[in-house]
Amino acid sequence: MPEDSAGPILSGSASAGLGSVAADAFDALRRARHADPGAVASAYAARVRRPLVAGDGRLFIVAADHPARGALGAGGDPMAMANRYDLLRRLVLALSRPGVDGVLGTPDILDDLALLGALDGKIAVGSMNRGGLHGAVFEMDDRFTGHDVDSMVASQVDAAKLLVRINLQDAATARTLESTAQAVTAAARARLPIMLEPFLSRWAGRRVVNDLSAEAVVTSVAIASGLGGSSAYTWLKLPVVPDMDRVLDATTLPTLLLGGDGGGEPADTYAAWRSALALPGVHGLVVGRTLLYPRDDDVRQAVDIAAGLVHD
Repeated sequence: MPEDSAGPILSGSASAGLGSVAADAFDALRRARHADPGAVASAYAARVRRPLVAGDGRLFIVAADHPARGALGAGGDPMAMANRYDLLRRLVLALSRPGVDGVLGTPDILDDLALLGALDGKIAVGSMNRGGLHGAVFEMDDRFTGHDVDSMVASQVDAAKLLVRINLQDAATARTLESTAQAVTAAARARLPIMLEPFLSRWAGRRVVNDLSAEAVVTSVAIASGLGGSSAYTWLKLPVVPDMDRVLDATTLPTLLLGGDGGGEPADTYAAWRSALALPGVHGLVVGRTLLYPRDDDVRQAVDIAAGLVHD
């Protein structure tokens, strides 16, 4: 690729919205990564953007920020997300489907998708804190190792997301809360929407587990909502739990639902999403592995069902 190149490297079917990756697209992607790193900035600059809130006001975001914290498992396969080319194909397919508004990812994922031309007309959400690696002794130390506000503003990323795990028995939580508050303040100053995903968490042996009782989620919402110098640009990303109406009564902030790990029956999952999406203050879904690696491996069908729930 020449050094004065601009825009995405993919002129084939993915950039045309047909949901497949042209045969030579990954060759071009690797060449750009190797010889023309400036192509990443050019791809973001050429990207066709859209407002965060548009049309019916609902958002369906596909999540792909798991690999950066070493969480590669999906659907019973502990290494399902390890093949980056397979993951990108699934993401390009998902983003091509009607009703899919955008994608959530760490810089490496979003940069690849920008180079492939798959972000045109889509919301790009940058994941900020992936430092608490899955299974590590320092898993609760969710320091910021991904996007930051300045880099997202420079790349014209549309929104930020960060995890806020609150463990009252782990001193690392204090640093996480302080850093999160600073990020919320910086995002509000930059007028960058920021999605907080709060949990009350605890150690269970060497694992970190999240308390998904309504009381715990309500408490996490109350704590997260108060972080930062302004809540003007703060959104919440919350799990679907029993008594979800009580959870939504705890906040006036716009809320998106997260999809979970997809371990249950698909019909039950879709029914729970449908019910929660009907509650006041809920504006859509942010779902990753459940849809990208469905039990029957039919990504198109899984994504279309979820899009119908959001934009019905």
